[in-house]
Amino acid sequence: MGLRDDLDRFREVGEQRREDLADFIQYGDLGGGRPDQINIPVKIISLPEFEYDQRDQGGVGQGEDGTPDTGQPVGQPQPQPGDDDGEDGEPGGEGGDHEYYEMDPEEFAEELDEELGLDLEPKGKRVVEEKEGPFTDLTRTGPDSTLDFERMFKEGLKRKLAMDFDEDFLRELCKVEGITPREIFEWARGENLPVSMAWIEEAHSDVPEDERGTWSSIAEVEANVERESVQQQIRREGIKHVPFRREDERYRYPEIIEEKEKNVVVVNIRDVSGSMREKKRELVERTFTPLDWYLQGKYDNAEFVYIAHDAEAWEVERDDFFGIRSGGGTKISSAYELAAELLEEYPWSDWNRYVFAAGDSENSSNDTEERVIPMMDQIPANLHAYVETQPSGNAINATHAEELERHFGTDADDVAIAYVNDADDVTDAIYEILSTESETDE
Repeated sequence: MGLRDDLDRFREVGEQRREDLADFIQYGDLGGGRPDQINIPVKIISLPEFEYDQRDQGGVGQGEDGTPDTGQPVGQPQPQPGDDDGEDGEPGGEGGDHEYYEMDPEEFAEELDEELGLDLEPKGKRVVEEKEGPFTDLTRTGPDSTLDFERMFKEGLKRKLAMDFDEDFLRELCKVEGITPREIFEWARGENLPVSMAWIEEAHSDVPEDERGTWSSIAEVEANVERESVQQQIRREGIKHVPFRREDERYRYPEIIEEKEKNVVVVNIRDVSGSMREKKRELVERTFTPLDWYLQGKYDNAEFVYIAHDAEAWEVERDDFFGIRSGGGTKISSAYELAAELLEEYPWSDWNRYVFAAGDSENSSNDTEERVIPMMDQIPANLHAYVETQPSGNAINATHAEELERHFGTDADDVAIAYVNDADDVTDAIYEILSTESETDE
């Protein structure tokens, strides 16, 4: 196989790995992963090698008389008699180890985001550091080095444009024969000139007697005297006449940026009553484990709490969580009561919270409506989720998920209900849960 073929195969690796990831979530051995590392089985490709082309007989070779054999990788010796342990043409009888791609939770989260089209952006809660950002805020006091001169100049310039007028032109109007200050003022108002009546009266009285009657009308003045705009005046005089005022002064100071640590606590709740047989337990593990990996990869600091329950609830270690089975009845509210107690160590003001529960939807009479739903409303969390596992179809009394759906609706932004009847439903369930949280984040 040549270099070009190998390069074509490399382009398929990313897509193939995502397919391997999806298959692993549904059917793989989840026990092969550790909290800080996930081992995803992948199809291994050959690394590209330069090979000798029989069409080019020149150059230095390694074969007999300096000529390499066709297809021999450059830099590798030719096989010698006795190199093979087995006989020619005989396949090996020993099994080989499966190849795995080692993936940390951060990379797993990225791959799952791409595979499922998620866009969850975790929010930081607890402030761990405050630092100075860009100088974008303004205050009325500060050192001269931080004075926002550009802003001050603009304020002064706006004032000059709003208040100034061509004084010389108005003085010429005062020389019109028989004109009164009131007539000049009315003309100035029509021209939107910011001049006061007092200024015109003073200018009119200052006209020498021998200059009165210089002009016969205002129209004659307009035809013979060039008016100067404020912009022309500024260009002529420079900025020294731009009126700066104390109230225009603003000093730049840095925006204070809060660095927040992205903390999350994930509460996993599982029904371990007698009806939760092996297949159901396996579906719970297949759904919860990728959720844990995903959230661990998304957050800076992730804590996990595992609660098992039948008619009563107790905290367990993760290693025991998916294997426990009891012979008791079922009271789901007991798990939420314990969850509320354990979450007191993770204040809502400092921690993001996820409460994931799973079972076969069987529950004691009225417990869902009277106890579970009120507690889900009372426990603040980014997301509450319930995963129903019923491989053989719904039992008559398996109504917990339906009651939750009836109460919270299918469009709730902080409650997700998912149904997992076999391994093919796992990916859809994970998407249902995580996409609900993504919508909440937006």
